[in-house]
Amino acid sequence: MSSPGKPATIYRADALRPDESLGLLMKRAMQSILLQVDRRLVPHDLTHAQWVPLYKLSKSECGSMAELARELALDPGAMTRALDRLEAKGLVRRVRSTTDRRVVELELTPEGREAAKLVPAVLAEVFNAHLAGFTRAEWGTLIELLQRVVANGDALREHKESE
Repeated sequence: MSSPGKPATIYRADALRPDESLGLLMKRAMQSILLQVDRRLVPHDLTHAQWVPLYKLSKSECGSMAELARELALDPGAMTRALDRLEAKGLVRRVRSTTDRRVVELELTPEGREAAKLVPAVLAEVFNAHLAGFTRAEWGTLIELLQRVVANGDALREHKESE
């Protein structure tokens, strides 16, 4: 496990400003992105709680209910409710694992695969709208910096868990 590096000394308690808050700015950017994606998927009767699992399943990033709940940071109850709605719409099927009966595997129905195909174009459109005025180089720098923030957070979490 990697240990976190030495903390930066950029922020000071006596000089915190909301317009420079890393957490607040990331949260506001994420809220704006999700709002715009949700607005574009309303005509397809897909909410955030539905399109995200569909997209993850379509990319084969998660195969079981437990994996999907972990990936989306949802408690099992919330994940169950989201899957109930997707199943009721005929977009997802729950299938018991043939190797471990305790595991519930998830698969997209043909209708679910079609619905999931809508998401990448909407995401690209919304991301591009949020990057208006950015150059490709600035985008690359932004991605690199955010990846470093995420890596630092992962290292902090791993370090804390190993204590």
